Amino acid sequence: MWERQHEQAADKIYFMCSDLGGFFLKIAQLLAKPDMAPAAWVKKLVTLCDQAPATPFDAIQLVLEKELGKSIGEIFETFDEKPLGSASIAHVHRAIVKGNKMNVVVKVQHPGIERLMMTDIRNLQLFALYMQRTDIKFDLHSITKEMEKQIGYEFDFKREANAMERIRCFLYENNKKSPVLVPRVLRDMVTKRVLVMEYINGIPILSIGDEMAKRGINPHGKIAEAAKQ
Repeated sequence: MWERQHEQAADKIYFMCSDLGGFFLKIAQLLAKPDMAPAAWVKKLVTLCDQAPATPFDAIQLVLEKELGKSIGEIFETFDEKPLGSASIAHVHRAIVKGNKMNVVVKVQHPGIERLMMTDIRNLQLFALYMQRTDIKFDLHSITKEMEKQIGYEFDFKREANAMERIRCFLYENNKKSPVLVPRVLRDMVTKRVLVMEYINGIPILSIGDEMAKRGINPHGKIAEAAKQ
């Protein structure tokens, strides 16, 4: 009985967060963890980590071309209009760069998403202040302020590119063969709202369990242990 109730609740939360977007999508992603919510919720909400409602390509194209100062056709030989994934902040598309034919991934923010999400968080801060003055004797407001700060960082793709490069340098300086691959950033194609990096084929982290089972790999066996070395 409870499982059915959880499934119904998961559907309602999924559609509510999908419709509202912004910070509500971020909350859904946070809830999509086995230690945060019932299994039925996790199964439903985890899809919003990379299969959130997509923004029409025309709107994404406007952001991309405005940020890079050129048309898609001037920069890319091919550009897949269908996104590889869509999450709370950005779309991800595959493309091939003109000239060097490099396979890349293009990460583009949903138009207006920063303003929408920050508005949601500030509304939450007002609610937190109200709750503190009435029922809850706990500093909820400080938590929401920290959320505003940390989530705000996610809207700066230049900052993200810098972090990727620092991690990549550290891994390759300290390992002859790094066990972790970090995509190379195309520096001349990085802005606050657009990030272009090399494409690396792989398995989404959320699908690793299923992929291991498909390949007959015991997650506690020798192969899995060797991969952790």
